[in-house]
Amino acid sequence: MASTLQCCCFCILSLFLVLGVWASQIEARTLADETSMVDRHEQWMAQYERVYKDAQEKEKRFLTFKNNVEFIESFNKAGDKPFKLSINQFADLDHDEFKATRTGYMNFTRKNSSSNTEFRYNLDVPTSMDWRKKGAVTPIKNQGGCGCCWAFSAVAAVEGMTKIKTGQLVSLSEQELVDCDSTNYGCNGGSMDEAYQFILQNGGLTTESNYPYEEMDGTCNEETTADHEAIITGYKDVPPSNEQQLLMAVAYQPVSVAIEGSGDAFKSYSSGIFTGDCGTNLDHAVTVIGYGEEDGTKYWLVKNSWGTDWGENGYMRIQRDVPEKEGLCGLAMQASYPTANGKTK
Repeated sequence: MASTLQCCCFCILSLFLVLGVWASQIEARTLADETSMVDRHEQWMAQYERVYKDAQEKEKRFLTFKNNVEFIESFNKAGDKPFKLSINQFADLDHDEFKATRTGYMNFTRKNSSSNTEFRYNLDVPTSMDWRKKGAVTPIKNQGGCGCCWAFSAVAAVEGMTKIKTGQLVSLSEQELVDCDSTNYGCNGGSMDEAYQFILQNGGLTTESNYPYEEMDGTCNEETTADHEAIITGYKDVPPSNEQQLLMAVAYQPVSVAIEGSGDAFKSYSSGIFTGDCGTNLDHAVTVIGYGEEDGTKYWLVKNSWGTDWGENGYMRIQRDVPEKEGLCGLAMQASYPTANGKTK
C-alpha cells in the first residue's frame, strides 16, 4: 500500500514537473514571439518613416500592428484563396482610421447623365483590355491621409479619355477638385459624378504640375484653374448592377467605379485575383482600366490611389462576372465615365 502511494506521489510530482517545463516553454515562446513582433514593428516604422508622438500612442499602434499582422499571416497560411495579403503602409491603422482617411466615396443621389445620348453600347468587345498598354493610364498616385479617392478616380478617367481622344497623356490635378469643387467635400469625401459636373461647368481641368497635390483641403486658386488642359463635354452613368454593361464601357475607355474598399483583406491585398470577403457598402472610389482572365477566372483590372506599395504595384485584379448582379464589392453599382469631343484647351 505504502509503495503504491509512493508511486502515485512520484507520478503526480513528475506530472507537475512536466507541466511546469511545458508552461515555461510556452511562456518563453510567447515572450520570444512578442519580442519578435516588437522588432518587426520597429523595422516597419523605419521602412515607412512612422513617428509617434509619445509612448502611449506607440503602444496603441503596436497592438493594432500586431492584430493586423496576425490576420495577414493567418490568411496567407490558410491558402484557400487565389490572392495574397501583405504587410503594407496601413498596418498600424484600425478599421475606422483607415476608412476615414484612405477612402472617401460618398453615395450622393445620382443625377441624370449630362448628355441626352444613350449609354454607348459596344457589343464587339475584345476578350481582354489593359489601357496601360495603350498609354492611357498615368503612373499610380497616392491620396495619402486625405479622403478624396473620388477625385483620383474621376481624374484617372479623364486622363484616359483625353489620351484616347487627343493622343496626349497628361497627369491632371486632383487638388483642383479638392479645393474648388464645392459640391463635394474635399478630404471628407465626394462622388465622381459631381467631380465631372464641376469639370464641365469649370470649362476643364488643369495639370498636376500646375496645381500639385497637397494631401489636404486648401483654398481654390482660381487663377491656376483658368489654365485648362483637359476639357470634357459631359459624363455618363453606366446602367447600374450590370457587369456586362460595365464591360462595354471599359472596352471603350477607363471608367470610375465605387466599391467597398475598407475591409481588412482589401486593405492588405498584395497579389492575385481578389475574390472577397466584402459587401456592397460603397465607401471607396477607384478606376477600372481593363479586364482579362487567368486560369479560368475573369477579372477587372483596377487602378487605386494608395501608392505602389499596395496591391500589384498599386493595381488590383478583382473577380469579374460574379453571381451577384452588383459585382464583387459592389463594383458594378455606381460606374460612370466622362465624354469628350477630342479637343483640349
